[in-house]
Amino acid sequence: MERSRWQRALIILSLILAGEAIFTLPYHVTRFFRPTFLEVFDLTATELGVAQSAYGFIAMAAYFFGGPLADRFEPRKLLAGSLWATALGGLYLATFPDVTGVMLIWGFFGLTNILLFWAALIKVTRAWGGDNQQGLAYGLLDGGRGLLAAILASAGVFAFSVAFPLGYDAASLTQKGAVLRQVIYGYTAVTAAVGVLVWFTLRGLDGAASDSHSLPPGDFFRQIKSVIKLRVVWLQATVLVCAYTSYKAFDQYALFAVRGHGIDEIDAAQIVAVGTWTRPVAALALGLLGDRFGISRMALVCFVLLIISHSLFAFTGTALGILSMILLNTLVTGIAIFGLRGLYFGLLQEGQIPLAVTGTAVGLVSVIGYTPDVYIAAVAGYLIDQNPGLLGFQHLFTLLLGFSIVGAAAAIGFARQIRSTAVTSD
Repeated sequence: MERSRWQRALIILSLILAGEAIFTLPYHVTRFFRPTFLEVFDLTATELGVAQSAYGFIAMAAYFFGGPLADRFEPRKLLAGSLWATALGGLYLATFPDVTGVMLIWGFFGLTNILLFWAALIKVTRAWGGDNQQGLAYGLLDGGRGLLAAILASAGVFAFSVAFPLGYDAASLTQKGAVLRQVIYGYTAVTAAVGVLVWFTLRGLDGAASDSHSLPPGDFFRQIKSVIKLRVVWLQATVLVCAYTSYKAFDQYALFAVRGHGIDEIDAAQIVAVGTWTRPVAALALGLLGDRFGISRMALVCFVLLIISHSLFAFTGTALGILSMILLNTLVTGIAIFGLRGLYFGLLQEGQIPLAVTGTAVGLVSVIGYTPDVYIAAVAGYLIDQNPGLLGFQHLFTLLLGFSIVGAAAAIGFARQIRSTAVTSD
């Protein structure tokens, strides 16, 4: 069914809102209000970390099994149902459960955020982009999510700050708990409301999310096997894991500026904040360039930028210790990692992966691609702690350089595979 321009705009807006709203409860609450969260819930940082690890491990399994579900069920039911289930989890979180309850709810979020949601989101976005606008689709999705995250975070922090007119330190634990509960309710309401929006805006989208090559219903394992045989899927997974490793390591940049180069903590925070704001621009800009010059080609450009950026931080030592130079190189890193976020799922279309198995392909790619959630923080912490000062960070950036070189090779291999397939089909 042909859709008008405003209908298409409303669909991508719904996907952007859904793509960020569903992660606000498990991520925003503890990212922006962590000290208060720990105090009110009477948790240690380790206990919260264990709960978040439960989220990560369950999510890894959910990526894999959620893929085939996205190929069989109506996307609006999967997306809206996930948002509403997450909102129910928010209501439970607002009761301030004990440490066991916190672990259970984060495990529950791992299911609701990923199992029925992630592959369906990526598949509908691919369908929205059609044959020639994959970069635009995923650039809008990730850039819009980045912008929405910044807006929601700013609104939440502002509401939190004005709730303590006499100062945070003067507030009692009961007052802090009451304010935090309102923040949780706010995120819960947004999540549920976006679920309603998705339910109506994605109505009738089934035809856009399927094709004539759909596999027989219920043939779960044959569908997975058919995707595993696709070389482009493995190359795409390699691109994703290499790109995502640098993205997750971006969390270390403020610490790198302070401990590695003696930059003031406030200046270091501002460096990272400026770098983060490249996300909306870079994701969309590189996505559009991908539509013009090729997704895999622009992914290669981003990896080349990362190779240059990581090399400078790894091998120049104190010579790059000027604030402006660190900021400039951080901006280059931001453009590359956020540009890749607007590109790597566009490889589904460029790789000519059948639309009917998009969900299964996304599941497999995501299981491999998002493994840095499990290891990069621990590896970075080990390297930094074992080699105090600048040396530990140089080891980290050398590791990131290696991943970037592998990612560039995978992007080249992907492009060659597409060319060879095209020649064979001719």
